[in-house]
Amino acid sequence: MKKTLLSLIALAAMSSTALAADIKPALVYGTGGKFDKSFNEAAYNGAEKFKSETGIDYRDFEPTDDTQGEQAIRNFASRGYNPVIAISFAWASALQKVAPDFPDTKFVIVDDVVDLPNVKSIVYKENEGSYLVGLLAGLKSETGKVGFVGGMDIPLIRKFECGYEEGARAAKPGMEVFQNMVGTTGAAWNDPVRAGELAKNQLDQGADVIYAAAGASGLGVLQTAADNKKFSIGVDSNQNYVQPGSVLTSMVKRVDLAIYDSFTAAKDDKLEAGVTSLGVKEGGVDFAMDEHNAALITPEMKAAVEKAKADIISGAVTVHDYMTDNACPK
Repeated sequence: MKKTLLSLIALAAMSSTALAADIKPALVYGTGGKFDKSFNEAAYNGAEKFKSETGIDYRDFEPTDDTQGEQAIRNFASRGYNPVIAISFAWASALQKVAPDFPDTKFVIVDDVVDLPNVKSIVYKENEGSYLVGLLAGLKSETGKVGFVGGMDIPLIRKFECGYEEGARAAKPGMEVFQNMVGTTGAAWNDPVRAGELAKNQLDQGADVIYAAAGASGLGVLQTAADNKKFSIGVDSNQNYVQPGSVLTSMVKRVDLAIYDSFTAAKDDKLEAGVTSLGVKEGGVDFAMDEHNAALITPEMKAAVEKAKADIISGAVTVHDYMTDNACPK
């Protein structure tokens, strides 16, 4: 009896080890670098959390331009990595080509939808999170002018900008919102000098709060605002610490949870194709409060943004989605 019990325990341990060995997760980041303190780094943090909790390692790749995504995704799949996660809308067309060639591999894309039987698509309601930080910007502004610096000029980033405008004008009707984009290619995510120049131009026009939705380029906005003793708003990751006392808040987009949950689901053989959309209600987007910005947010501002969150969750406030008609309400 004792030998039988020991044999069963050993068999269970072997089965557990085999399961772990069958999971070979891989990540392909968006251009802009793994440690951009924003979008890509949030994905990295989610993968690291999974690794630390399970002991299961993963591989990742940092593309330096828009041409490397498909090659990296195909390379991981051909080497038996599963799941393979593409961290960027930029890799949607690559997945459309690669995923059908590897029907037994599960893929995940963040920030776009790929309708294939082995692809999980995770998108966010960035307009909702941007509305919250826009509300805070409008309440904080003393000039009645705020700014927005986006990375690549695409509908997704216009979605951030549109929600931000709506929130700022909810705080103060007639609020003037300046907006600029860093560029039109993937290089726009990694050009902090250009982003800083755009921010300085907005400051010169009277903006006193600027929201950066530009990946690593956004670090130039945060630096410029701090240098000029004005306020900035970070994005994706909590960037309050980057320029403490100058970053008013950050629009947190929980890409880390998308990666962690996807790896966990794959480990448990529960990763399914389909679309998941994460907004304020689902905890996918939010504004950041911590010791680095607590002194900047008054109790009245905090109450206003918490009410806005509750109204979005209840449906009393519906934030316009630029992706539905490629227009921002004025």
